[in-house]
Amino acid sequence: MSLKIYLKTAGAIFLIIAVLHLMRLVLGWSADLQGWSVPPWLSAVALVVAGYLAYEGFRLSK
Repeated sequence: MSLKIYLKTAGAIFLIIAVLHLMRLVLGWSADLQGWSVPPWLSAVALVVAGYLAYEGFRLSK
């Protein structure tokens, strides 16, 4: 697998993760992990991180 394909694939995966976190924030979905309710601000942080990683993946694949 070439580096270009790897970066595009990683960028696409992180983009999907970012979109899911955005949907959780907008639609008000709840998330529970072993009885712990994940606060929305944690999804906001994950959205920023995943969005940045997606951006960098696509930028570096060019």
